Amino acid sequence: MLPLVLSDDVAAALAAKRPVVALESTIVTHGMPWPDNVETARRVEAAVREVGAVPATIAVIDGVIRVGLDDATLTALAQTTDVMKLSRADLAYAVARGVTGSTTVAATMIAAHLAGISVFATGGIGGVHRGAELSFDISADLQELARTPVTVVCAGAKAILDIPKTLEVLETLGVPVMAFGQDALPAFWSRDSGLTAPLRADTPEEIVTFLDTRKTLSMGGGVLVTHPVAAEHEIPLSEMNRHIETALAEAHTAGVTGKDVTPWLLSRIVELTDGRSLACNQALIVGNAGLAGQIAVAQSAR
Repeated sequence: MLPLVLSDDVAAALAAKRPVVALESTIVTHGMPWPDNVETARRVEAAVREVGAVPATIAVIDGVIRVGLDDATLTALAQTTDVMKLSRADLAYAVARGVTGSTTVAATMIAAHLAGISVFATGGIGGVHRGAELSFDISADLQELARTPVTVVCAGAKAILDIPKTLEVLETLGVPVMAFGQDALPAFWSRDSGLTAPLRADTPEEIVTFLDTRKTLSMGGGVLVTHPVAAEHEIPLSEMNRHIETALAEAHTAGVTGKDVTPWLLSRIVELTDGRSLACNQALIVGNAGLAGQIAVAQSAR
């Protein structure tokens, strides 16, 4: 029996072929401090509802993959410590052991696909870490985008990563990377990474037409839609790079490695920017959720 439980509203929407948007839970457990984490999660779900779609926040609770969390469960998860951070490699382990874990981009894509959800909103994807030519530290998110047919809406790869190498790996894997409303590839907190996105779309309907064409051509895997943070919330890349270099040096000195690197860096950068990066992070994930909802609505209309 598949260890997958849909909330009543998600199950009803899928049964009626109404639009649903998957949402990850790592942002709740590892991406932001309490109570900013749960407040942001609620704002993200509200942004999906505002455009006529149903939000489906995904997490593993006591070994069960839950697709759609009620407010009590979301609040409890946001305050739980020592939650596993789950990707493809350990999703089944958490289910088998009956433990609680939050889903990264890769794990959320897997669960969303199992549930029949094809659109997913997140903040930023993982990618090739700086210095990966020595560490070989490359996120499983990139391989997941190549194999799982889910459209992921994000603000680009997290700017703490090596964005040019991340884009190169995505191209090698055959993952379409599409910028929404601009030619530039965004860089999470910043609207312009200095790189041009391979593809561009200016409306949700254009994205859906592209997705339909890929389906007609029997092309598997996912699609990455990059959505820049609103101009009033962005932090220019030149400024962010200074903070990132400082945080990376401190992480190296502190011996932070593996899955702990990204949450450690994000937390330190909040301190270095006097909270501005957190406000930007909140704004971009809410904006991404709204666009994902519009894409899901446009898909449903067809």
